[in-house]
Amino acid sequence: MLTNPRADRVRSVAALSRRSTRQRTGLFVAEGPQSVREAVRFAPDAIRELYITAEAATRHTDIVAAATTAGVLVHECTPEVLAAMSDTEAPQGLLAVCRVLTTSLDTVLASRPRLLLVLAHVRDPGNAGTVLRGADAAGADAVIVSAASVDVWSPKVVRSTAGSVFHLPVVTGLPVPEILAGLRAAGIATLAADGCGARMLPDVDLSRPHAWVMGNEAWGLPEDVRADCDEVVRVPIFGHAESLNLAMAATVCLYASALAQRSAG
Repeated sequence: MLTNPRADRVRSVAALSRRSTRQRTGLFVAEGPQSVREAVRFAPDAIRELYITAEAATRHTDIVAAATTAGVLVHECTPEVLAAMSDTEAPQGLLAVCRVLTTSLDTVLASRPRLLLVLAHVRDPGNAGTVLRGADAAGADAVIVSAASVDVWSPKVVRSTAGSVFHLPVVTGLPVPEILAGLRAAGIATLAADGCGARMLPDVDLSRPHAWVMGNEAWGLPEDVRADCDEVVRVPIFGHAESLNLAMAATVCLYASALAQRSAG
C-alpha cells in the first residue's frame, strides 16, 4: 500500500505529465478505467506498473484480474497518492504507467494499408484524441502525427482517445513533407481535407488506398501542403454552419472512406 503522496515514486509518475519527461523516459500515463482496461487488453506488455485505489479495485475486479493474469505489477495506493500522480482534477482510481508504443512509417507501409489518417500541425490535445478515436472506429490502418503536432502520449490526448491509442499503430515525429513523400512512394493517394477543395465528398474515388490529411484547428492546411497532396477535398455544408471542426470533419471523411472500401470489397 502506497500512502505517501510526496514519495519519490509518486513524484516520478506525476512528472510524466511533462513532455520532456516522457521524451527522456519513453514512458507515459494512461488514466481511468477505460484507458487502463484497453491497455491491459491490447498492450499488456507495454504496461510498467498499475496503480489502483482499494475502492477502484473493488469496482473494477475485471481489470485487476486481467492485469494480474498478464503479469502486470499492481500497486494499491490511497486516493491521495493517486491524486498526486494524476493529471486530472477528479481521478477515477486507476492509473497505468506505460511504455511509449513506437511505430515507424516504413512498418505501417509494409503492411499495405488501405486507409490512413495524417494529422498535420494539429495542436489541441482533445481534438487529436477524438480524431484518433474516430480513426479507430472507422477501421483506419494507422494514424500518422506530424512532428509539429501535439504529443500523442500526453495525458489529455490519451484520455480523449478512450483507449483507442492502444488499438492501432500511431507514427509520430516526422515532418509533413517526409510523410507525404513516403505515402507517395508507397502508391497511397493523399487527400487533403480543406474547405477550399475542388472536389467534394462523395465525388472522389475512396476505394483505392489513400490517406486523409487533416490540418490545424485554427488555420487548416498550409498552401504548400495542399499543393503537395494528390487532391484537395471538401466536406459539403448543406446548412448554414460556416464549417465543421477538425474532429467532426475527420470522422465524416474516414467513414466515407470506410463505407466506400467495404462496398468495393
